[in-house]
Amino acid sequence: MGKTTGYTINHNALQRGIYVVRKNRVGESVITTFDIRMKLPNREPAMSQPALHTIEHLANAYLRSHAEWGERIIYWGPMGCCTGNHLLIAGDLESADIAELMRETFGYIAEYEGDIPCATANDCGNYMLHNLPMAKWESRKFLMEVLNSLTEENTHYPLTEVEEETL
Repeated sequence: MGKTTGYTINHNALQRGIYVVRKNRVGESVITTFDIRMKLPNREPAMSQPALHTIEHLANAYLRSHAEWGERIIYWGPMGCCTGNHLLIAGDLESADIAELMRETFGYIAEYEGDIPCATANDCGNYMLHNLPMAKWESRKFLMEVLNSLTEENTHYPLTEVEEETL
């Protein structure tokens, strides 16, 4: 069995940013999967699970209630490697299409005050695994260092293993 697209990317060359992982056709619709990469894989410490979990809750709350995008949001969830998140949106999209949405989302998290949405025993499978101060810190860092100055390098994946082999 071959590797799926996300595992053919040279993670040692991957920068923090917004990347299109894949586009899937579902009937007449397209669903775009994004890699919202907050950490340099294998080159800096990953996010703590409590911070990443809090980012998941706050991003979901923000995105699903967004006036323009809310109806198109399918999924937001953390990567197991704790270096970022996956975002699935209905539509044939590119990184630039959601750049402002990501700035808004991470700005919201960076400034968030109050109770973490759905962080109760009834609503969450691990409701005590949260860290709002670190979620805010990580979100502010990503916003200031990456999202506010996106370039080609952090909106398009580096060459895949197959592409490198054909050079």
